[in-house]
Amino acid sequence: MTATQDLSFIALISNAHLLVQLIMALLLALSIISWTYIFRKLFAIRAARSQTEQFERSFWAGGNLHTLHQSASSQRDQSGPLARIFEAGMGEFIKGKQTSRDALDMGAVLDGARRAMRASFQRELDMLDTHLNFLASVGSVSPYIGLLGTVWGIMNAFRGLANVQQATLAVVAPGIAEALIATAIGLFAAIPAVVAYNRFTHDIDRLANRFESFVEEFSNILQRQAR
Repeated sequence: MTATQDLSFIALISNAHLLVQLIMALLLALSIISWTYIFRKLFAIRAARSQTEQFERSFWAGGNLHTLHQSASSQRDQSGPLARIFEAGMGEFIKGKQTSRDALDMGAVLDGARRAMRASFQRELDMLDTHLNFLASVGSVSPYIGLLGTVWGIMNAFRGLANVQQATLAVVAPGIAEALIATAIGLFAAIPAVVAYNRFTHDIDRLANRFESFVEEFSNILQRQAR
């Protein structure tokens, strides 16, 4: 084989050791899955942020809470996470208020509404956090998987030198290049996953703070209405 043939990208992959090729295929599969989750999560967080802002404008516009609750209940899947948190708390408050007659019971009603909002809050966060652990795992593990392929490829290249009388750069370069491709693919899979994980975690934390603030503010509103 000539050096130019060995150092072409396709030839380096096709001439690599079988184990290295399997590692490359695994890393490419992880990269494809990661990019799929990255785009899905990007659209999901954008939609959640837009729906949250839209609901906040409607809520703080001073409209009737019962009308807003009916609208959130009728469009539950499209209303957004914050609207579903509101719907859970308001629905529990309405049901509890219908069965409570004294101030002592109203305290229990308010506690029930707060617990309902907290439970909905956790469900919404769990949905937003879906697949983030996979991105974190790809970001942390892919370089090591690629390094394993590189180490194995270099070992295989040096074993091949045993049958060569004179080891020159032209002889060694193809085997080393084949091995280093595994590390490059590992980094290609890891870097976008790490960047996306950090960005999405930051965005979800900001949304969680908005949800938590709303739960506290809406609990105060319900407490005033219960008097």
